Amino acid sequence: MTAMTRPRETPRVSPCPQDFRVVVRIDSWESTSVYPNGHFVRVLGRIGDLEGEIATILVENSISVVPFSEAQMCEMPVNTPGNPWKVSPEEERERKDLRETHLVFSIDPKGCEDVDDTLSVRTLANGSLELGVHIADVTHFVPPSSYIDTEARTRATTYYLADRRYDMLPSILSADLCSLLGGVDRYAVSVIWELDRTSYEIKNVWFGRTIIRSAYKLFYEAAQELLDGNFGVVEDIPELKNLDMKSRQAKLEELVWALGKLTDIARHIRAKRDRCGALELEGVEVRVQLDEKKNIHDLIPKQPLEVHETVAECMILANHWVARKIWESFPHQALLRQHPPPHQEFFSELRECAKAKGFFIDTRSNKTLADSLDNANDPNDPIVNRLLRSMATQAMSNALYFSTGSCAEEEFHHYGLALDKYTHFTSPIRRYSDIVVHRLLMAAISKDKKMEIKDNLLSNKDLEELCRHINNRNRAAQHSQKQSTELFQCMYFKDKDPENEERCISDGVIYSIRTNGVLVFIPRFGIKGAAYLRNKDGLVISCSSDSRSEWKPGSLQRFQNKITSTTTGGESVTFHLFDHVTVRISVQASRCHSDTIRLEIISNKPYMIPDTELFHQSSLLLKSDLVKEVTRSVEEAQLAQEVKVNVIQEDYQKYCQTKGRSLYTLLEEIRDLALLDVSNSYVM
Repeated sequence: MTAMTRPRETPRVSPCPQDFRVVVRIDSWESTSVYPNGHFVRVLGRIGDLEGEIATILVENSISVVPFSEAQMCEMPVNTPGNPWKVSPEEERERKDLRETHLVFSIDPKGCEDVDDTLSVRTLANGSLELGVHIADVTHFVPPSSYIDTEARTRATTYYLADRRYDMLPSILSADLCSLLGGVDRYAVSVIWELDRTSYEIKNVWFGRTIIRSAYKLFYEAAQELLDGNFGVVEDIPELKNLDMKSRQAKLEELVWALGKLTDIARHIRAKRDRCGALELEGVEVRVQLDEKKNIHDLIPKQPLEVHETVAECMILANHWVARKIWESFPHQALLRQHPPPHQEFFSELRECAKAKGFFIDTRSNKTLADSLDNANDPNDPIVNRLLRSMATQAMSNALYFSTGSCAEEEFHHYGLALDKYTHFTSPIRRYSDIVVHRLLMAAISKDKKMEIKDNLLSNKDLEELCRHINNRNRAAQHSQKQSTELFQCMYFKDKDPENEERCISDGVIYSIRTNGVLVFIPRFGIKGAAYLRNKDGLVISCSSDSRSEWKPGSLQRFQNKITSTTTGGESVTFHLFDHVTVRISVQASRCHSDTIRLEIISNKPYMIPDTELFHQSSLLLKSDLVKEVTRSVEEAQLAQEVKVNVIQEDYQKYCQTKGRSLYTLLEEIRDLALLDVSNSYVM
C-alpha cells in the first residue's frame, strides 16, 4: 500500500516593506526624541510603479477616490435604452425652450466628456445680435443637503491628473445628463445678452433656466481650422460628414458665420478688459493625450489658439455678469472670487530680469504691467517674453473664493482679469463653487419675480467656511496635477541613458541666477529646474574651447544678471540671463520622496537639433514617445508584479485609510511657500 503524501505548499514570501510606499499615522512625538511614534496603516504600491506613485500623490493631497455610495447613487436619475431620460412637461412649461430657435454648440478639448458650457449667437429681428452662454443645470439634479450634494461639497472639485480624472459627480451626471452633448435635449442655465450689431456694446441681459439641444460638439483644433478657412476638417465633425453636399454646405456656412461672429465679439470684450489692465499670463501646461480606448497616446504642450481666447472671453463675461447679479441681490452672502494686487517686492526679480534684456517693467498697476509685458518682446527670441510672463505669474497669488459679507466692496476686485466683480458660474459639473453660485442666481431670479426662494441660502459665516474648504481643495487639485505631470516626465527619462540617449539632450534657457547655479526652462518638455554650477565635490563648471563642460577646482561669483565660474587655472565662463545652453536631462532617484528631474549643463552654447530629430519634431507640437513608453514599461512591470501585488492587497485590505490632514502634507505646503519657483500653475 502506497502512503499518501501531502503536496508541499509553496512558502509565502512577505514583501520587503522598504520596496513599497506606505501610509503611517504619527501618534505622538516625545520632546526628548528625534523620532516620532506611529503605526502602519496600509500599502499604497511598489516604489516606481505608476499606480503606486499615483496613489501616493492622492494620499499626500488628501484626495479621496472611493466610489460613490449606494445611497448617493439611488438619488440619481435613470437613463437607459429601456428607460431613456426625457424632458418633463413641467420643466417644458417653466423653462425657455431654445431647441428650435438657437444654433447652440460646444467647443472643448478632444475626448472631453464633461461638457459644462455651450455657446450661441444669432441676429435678432430688430437687427441686434444675441450672444448666449448656456451652462449645464446641475442644481436641477443635485438638491441642497442631498447625499450627492454632501459628497460633491466634500470633494469640492474634479481632480485632473496627467492621465486620468476623479469626478466630483457620478458619471450619470458628469458625462451624461448634465453634460451638454450634441444632438440631445438638456437642461441649462443661460445668460443671454442683446448686443449692438456694430459696436457689440451690451443693451440688456437675461438670466434663466432653458432647454437646449446642442447642434455640434466641436473640439478646439477643428473650430480653429474652420475659423482659418480650412474646411477639410469637416470630415472630423460627425454632425456634418454624413450629410448630402447641399445640406452640408448650408450648415457649414451657418456654423462658420457663428464662429466668426463669436470671435469678433470676444476680441471686443478682450480689448475692453485690456484697456482696464487685464493680464495675459503664461504658465507651463503639459497635457496627456488619450486615444479612443483611453490608453495614453502622447504628451503635448498646450498650444495657444485664438479659439481658446474666444471661449474663455465668453465664459469670463458670463461669470462677471452673474457675479454682479448675485451680489446685487445678496450683498452679504454671495460667493465671489477675488484676486488682490501682488506685493511690489515680489516683482523685483521680474524687473531685474527684464532690465538685463533692456526692457522696463512698470508694476505700479495691472494696466502698466500688462503694457510693459506687451512691449517686452525680443524679436530674436520669443521665449524671453514667455519667461517674463511666467515670472509675472509666479509673483502673484492664486485667486480665492470668498463671501461678500466678509470684506469691503473695494476688496472684491480681480487684479488679473481687471474686473470689479467676478465669480465662477460656468463649470458646475466639476466645481462645487459653481453649484453654490447657480443656487444664488436662481434665488436672485426668484427674488426679482417676487417669488418664494426655494433653497435656504448659506449665511455669511457658513459661506466663508465653505469657501475656505473649496480653496483648500483647489490647492490640492493644482498640486496633484503638477505632481502627476512631473511623475510622467520622470518615468520617461528614468529608463533612458542620459550619456548616450539623444532625447535626453535638449535646449534650455536660463531664467534665474542663484548662488551656486541657475534655473533653466526647457521648452521642448515644459520642464523647469535647477542646473548646478558647483557639484557636491566642490568642483565648478568649466567650458573647453569646443564649449563642452567639465568639472574643475575653482570658484563662482554671482552678479545681478549673470554668474561667472573661474577655475584655479584661470579659465572662466559666464552664464547670463536668457542664455540658451545645452542641457542633459536625467532623473534623481529617491526612496523617501518622489523622483525628480536633474538638469546638467553640458555646453554653454544652444543645442543644435539633429536633422533626424528635427524631421519628427515641430517647433509647436511635441510628438514624442514619452507617454507611450511610460505606459508600456508600466504594463510590463505590472505583469511581473501581479501576483505579489495581489498578495499585498490580501494582507492589508483590513486596514483603512486615515482621515484628516497629515503632518507630511503640512510640511509640504510650507515647503511650497518657501520655494517661490515651485509652482508653474496659475488659476483665475
